[in-house]
Amino acid sequence: MSLRLALALCLTALPAAAQDVVILGEVHDNPAHHAEQAAQVAAIQPRALVFEMLTPEQAARVTPDLIADPGSMARALDWDRSGWPDFAMYHPIFAAAPGAAIYGAHVPREAARAVFETGPAATFGDEAAAYGLTEPLPPGEQAAREALQQAAHCDALPKDILPGMVEVQRLRDAVLARAVVRAIAETGGPVAVITGNGHARRDRGVPAYLARVAPDLEVFVLGQTEDGAPLEGGFDAVISAPAVARPDPCAAFR
Repeated sequence: MSLRLALALCLTALPAAAQDVVILGEVHDNPAHHAEQAAQVAAIQPRALVFEMLTPEQAARVTPDLIADPGSMARALDWDRSGWPDFAMYHPIFAAAPGAAIYGAHVPREAARAVFETGPAATFGDEAAAYGLTEPLPPGEQAAREALQQAAHCDALPKDILPGMVEVQRLRDAVLARAVVRAIAETGGPVAVITGNGHARRDRGVPAYLARVAPDLEVFVLGQTEDGAPLEGGFDAVISAPAVARPDPCAAFR
């Protein structure tokens, strides 16, 4: 049995309520991960798709007619200047459910920078307390997240910016969760979420925020790794694809 078929059977074996939200993690530049996301979206046929890669303004531009023309869609989204990998990897996800409502949950760079000055609650807005953004993390959890940020940036970050990096991550997770809650309210679900593995993890990512603000939702989380490397954070299923050739991510820091 293929991994894809195994996951499809796992999803379809769950009760309907368990498909309120399906979070599909990725390594952003791995085309196999995006192909898997497109296959799962085609199988689920969600009423809404939430993308980490789109702002709400970009998401509002997406229509079935635009999805039918990948070149025009990429231009309408100004994708080439977005910093995300090739749109050709992402377009099949949209095309797998062209009638789905599209929601954007990207935090723009300016908003992320503001977090360093004012904290995540001010940027998030009125519901910040409900999402826990007005509460400091326990010291042990704060230290663990700072260490994760440092490792992710090749141990090259000044220590004094690590707390801000953690707060930006918390903001991004909460913004994604808020978009899911809105999508459920407006479409009834199911909702599929396209995001990086770091935001998908159950222990501190989007599922943790959904458990706080919408505990009745049943959430299924797929993580995608490379070459069988373990994924930390808690996932309902993890599948692997070959790693892609990429430059040394630490070269820029050196």
